[in-house]
Amino acid sequence: MELSCRNEQSGPHATSRVGARRRLWRTGVLYAAGLSTFAVLAAFAHLYAFFGWDVPAQDFICHIQVPGFANSMRFVSVAANGKTPHILTVLTSLIFLLMGLRIEAAGLFFSATGSSLVNLIAKLLIARPRTLPESNSLITTYTGNSFPSGHVTFYVCYFGFLFFVSHALLPREWLTRRLALTVTALPVLLIGFSRVYLGAHWPSDTVGAYVLGGVWLAFSIGMYRRMKQQSSRDLRV
Repeated sequence: MELSCRNEQSGPHATSRVGARRRLWRTGVLYAAGLSTFAVLAAFAHLYAFFGWDVPAQDFICHIQVPGFANSMRFVSVAANGKTPHILTVLTSLIFLLMGLRIEAAGLFFSATGSSLVNLIAKLLIARPRTLPESNSLITTYTGNSFPSGHVTFYVCYFGFLFFVSHALLPREWLTRRLALTVTALPVLLIGFSRVYLGAHWPSDTVGAYVLGGVWLAFSIGMYRRMKQQSSRDLRV
């Protein structure tokens, strides 16, 4: 009997529990690291209108002379201008619903919509003014607080979630999967350069947004996974 109990305790269920604890611990460490990094950046952004390295980094990006680069940077930002993020989020969620992907629709809506709310709260609390260098000829008139960039936060959470879903659901051998991964990754990589080049943000505004967006995206993916697990249990029952 004692031997049987020991075998049960050291069997596959015990191994699964240990693995779950380790994953939970790693996730907690990553969350703590992300939030700590953002907290440090946010504290300095609250105290300073820009950082010392912002000026040379802005100068370098704004003086890129490549044919068509300016128009490309404007195009990259379009998906988060005005009401476009809300329209994109609703339409994509509806497409998921029509495809029978209820949980994916909920996960995307939670990730994208939640990111806008989190970004707004952060901007109000940090209250960094939209102070921008006069040397940038592409500057128009930007209002509101500067840190963190709303465009970057949205792109990380919207396109980042679509990247995750494409990676998780599409068969590895499909060309469609590679195309979907490329199309969803590129906007996330380019949006930071776009916002700096167009004079909408300092580089540090975009760095803070990448960190904040990454933390919220990770949280959203965690919620999505829990919903998928619960849905699997319900189907088995």
